[in-house]
Amino acid sequence: MVRDGWFYGVAGVILAVLLGVLTGSDILVAIPLLLALFFLWFFRDPDREIPQGERLVVSPADGKVTAIEEIRTLQGHRERISIFLNVFDVHVNRAPVGGVIRVTEYKKGLYLNALNPESAVRNEQNVVEMETDDGYMVGFSQIAGLLARRIVFTKRAGDIIARGERVGMMKFGSRMDILLPEKSMLRVTLGQRVKGGSTILAELPEPEPPEFVPEHEEELVPAGAF
Repeated sequence: MVRDGWFYGVAGVILAVLLGVLTGSDILVAIPLLLALFFLWFFRDPDREIPQGERLVVSPADGKVTAIEEIRTLQGHRERISIFLNVFDVHVNRAPVGGVIRVTEYKKGLYLNALNPESAVRNEQNVVEMETDDGYMVGFSQIAGLLARRIVFTKRAGDIIARGERVGMMKFGSRMDILLPEKSMLRVTLGQRVKGGSTILAELPEPEPPEFVPEHEEELVPAGAF
């Protein structure tokens, strides 16, 4: 369980005890107790079996795939997968690939409904770019929604992390976008439910073989040298 769950849960129990002493009302006591149970459940952090294999991309969040589209970025064409998290989903986020974090950028913004396509650009979000061992860049964005007003990211640029490793969380409903290199082989469909760290979203392209350059080129003998 995420530490915040204990804070909210204990606070709810303390409030219930105080209301019981001051009012003696079972109804008033039940409300904070139910909220405490909800928070303990909401901040759950189950272990996940991380798929093994080369070039696999796993889901960084639990939720429902709401969009799959090709977009144009400064780095060229990329595949974007959008995942919507409702309040009943696990909100702990995980790394989609193993590699080095190259960029982390926190952007202030609005709190539009996470199902709104404009939320990917206009909402408050944390943008992360990772580089795999094969040199592919895979990005993901933790995007705030109507209720999610706090984004937590526990890593920083330069950190080396493993596929499926915990990297933070978003609270109370939000959206996660994943940007994949062009020609990635998608393994999910629109409307599919996914689990962070365990559902395979895609397979990265096979790296192109390095261009062969001879170590020593033969010296050219000028014409008429003999």
